[in-house]
Amino acid sequence: MAAAVIARASETVTWVRVPPPTLDLVGVVLGAFSAAGVLAVSALVLGGTLGGALIYRSRRRMEAASTEAGLLGLTSRTH
Repeated sequence: MAAAVIARASETVTWVRVPPPTLDLVGVVLGAFSAAGVLAVSALVLGGTLGGALIYRSRRRMEAASTEAGLLGLTSRTH
């Protein structure tokens, strides 16, 4: 038993001072706003592109249908 006490007495413990973790609330809020801004801008760009493509496709179909009807003599003349 005396040998165990002597063995424990020779062990040393080194303590290193570490600053306590802090929650940076301003950083969290700014990060959330920047992520929301990036998502909003990308949604606007994607929505505008998709909307423009759908409008363009719809107008091309209407022009093709009216041209086809004109070639067949199916257009109505209103004067």
